[in-house]
Amino acid sequence: MTPDHVLDAFRLEAGQLSRAMAGVSEAEWRLPTRCAPWTVGELLAHVRVVIARLPDMLTAPAPTRAEVSAVEYYRPDGRFAPESNTARIVLAQAHAAEQVSGSARVEDFTATWQRVDRLCRAEPEGRVVRTRHGDPMLLSDFLLTRVVELTLHGLDLADALGREPWLTSQAAGVVRDLLLDPEGRTALEELQWGQLRFLRKATGREPITREEALDVDRLGIRWLTLG
Repeated sequence: MTPDHVLDAFRLEAGQLSRAMAGVSEAEWRLPTRCAPWTVGELLAHVRVVIARLPDMLTAPAPTRAEVSAVEYYRPDGRFAPESNTARIVLAQAHAAEQVSGSARVEDFTATWQRVDRLCRAEPEGRVVRTRHGDPMLLSDFLLTRVVELTLHGLDLADALGREPWLTSQAAGVVRDLLLDPEGRTALEELQWGQLRFLRKATGREPITREEALDVDRLGIRWLTLG
């Protein structure tokens, strides 16, 4: 997938999330999500936090070359350790507590992703950044991981609010292509899963039946384990 394709998916999915959250009532911000212990407000704060890291990454010295792909970014290591998850939870809760109202949360999230979109579009193709975990990555690959956050947590927020998902086809497509190798993408057609159903099943948001698991194994589909 091209950098422009990833950037477009980022902008479209972030815009959809902003619009969806604009209609959330003050009571709904306190609803629980499947990403316990986060509420709706805290989960949106988490998405904002992980996007807001990009400006500092872009002002830091660029590594000489990329060494980690978007797939390798999700390798199981200390970034998914209990203490890392605890820090992630506390940071999002603290940021959510700083916002005095739901409208303030939405305005802050919107301003954040729009700034990131502008900054990333001004960068040259092949730009390399260093993540907070020390990974030298192409900017486009790191931005793809942010599309993952927007897409999957967008599903979590829609479910918590009891709404139909606002998933864009562009974001669903780039996340699907991250989760599956080329052979898996071809084999997936045999299962006749739509984009939404695939993303739910591939990320544990919808159970896979025994029959489906056998089909997945037979077709050789492999996907990432996301923390």
